Amino acid sequence: MKHFILSLIALIFFVFDSIFAQLFASELFGKENIVVPHFMMVFIFFLTIFGSRRYGMIYGAALGLAYDVVYTEILGIFMFLIPFLAYLMAKCMKVLQSNWLIVIVVSTVFIAISEMVVYEMNVIMSFAALTFAEFAERRLWPTALLNLVFIIASYYPIQKLIRKIVTKSEMES
Repeated sequence: MKHFILSLIALIFFVFDSIFAQLFASELFGKENIVVPHFMMVFIFFLTIFGSRRYGMIYGAALGLAYDVVYTEILGIFMFLIPFLAYLMAKCMKVLQSNWLIVIVVSTVFIAISEMVVYEMNVIMSFAALTFAEFAERRLWPTALLNLVFIIASYYPIQKLIRKIVTKSEMES
């Protein structure tokens, strides 16, 4: 049951990424800016922090592959990037305290890192026509801001939900 609930939540965030981008992104940030919601990735990060590293990496690989197939031109980048970032997130949280401020800052930094990695891959493949300064101004900062707002707004409900699912499943085992 735990896997079904986690999979359903992850699927909802996966679909909500696209819906949000289509309906709201250009109105909120202007047509010249490129805003990429990474709500699914935030869920994976929270699953890794408040659930388990193993589930974060497994869900990250599966959803990363789906994300690559549906949204990107470079097949495999998110399939490897999201589990790798989930692994790094778990390692960071072992060193740092897992309080709300640290989780918010580290999650936002990891979102920015993922954006920069994708940008660099697009530059290597000659898909990107933006300089890094243009990329930072038009895509990196608006994307980081949007995802920061989402992380702050969803921190408590997602954390509580993941801890409830994990605690419930541990009691059943």
